[in-house]
Amino acid sequence: MSSATRTEGTANLDVRALLAVQDSVGSLPGAVRAARGMSHFGEHALGWIAIGGIGALVDADRREKWASVAVGAVGAHAASIVVKRISRRRRPTHPSVRIGVSTPSKFSFPSSHATSTTAAALLIGRATGLPVAAAIVPSMLVSRLVLGVHYPSDVVVGSALGALAAAATVRVEKNVAVRFGPTVGDAAATTAGEA
Repeated sequence: MSSATRTEGTANLDVRALLAVQDSVGSLPGAVRAARGMSHFGEHALGWIAIGGIGALVDADRREKWASVAVGAVGAHAASIVVKRISRRRRPTHPSVRIGVSTPSKFSFPSSHATSTTAAALLIGRATGLPVAAAIVPSMLVSRLVLGVHYPSDVVVGSALGALAAAATVRVEKNVAVRFGPTVGDAAATTAGEA
């Protein structure tokens, strides 16, 4: 089998899976509207940056972890843009795909929404101790398909890239703590333990 034939087969599978999501989940009442809301929240990772910033303002004991949510979302978004510029994969154009929202670029691989959402959700989970990624990430991934702006492979790879970005963010945060000393949260925990 030639590489062109394999590529066509993968593309056809991606289109069939995308259409299946649109015909099932996308046909549920309110699904497109909810997906649009998620799209606007996740645009350029701005919603995740806001959550990280608000968390850092109101939760002094975990300020660095909340700041990492914002930093990780920005880093993940930037990484996805770099990969998009290299891959230059076009968004879905199959005539049966229903497009439910406008996009700032013509490129789809990987999904920047999937990338920044996965990074932010994992980092929010780290800050709160709650498994928020299990609820947030699948919803965002499916929303991109419901809106017809990504193929399934775009969101899966985007999510994997987001997980890598979150891990890199944690590593950088720990290296900064080692290099520059305890953080505000570390100092608060130490003081509380000594009291």
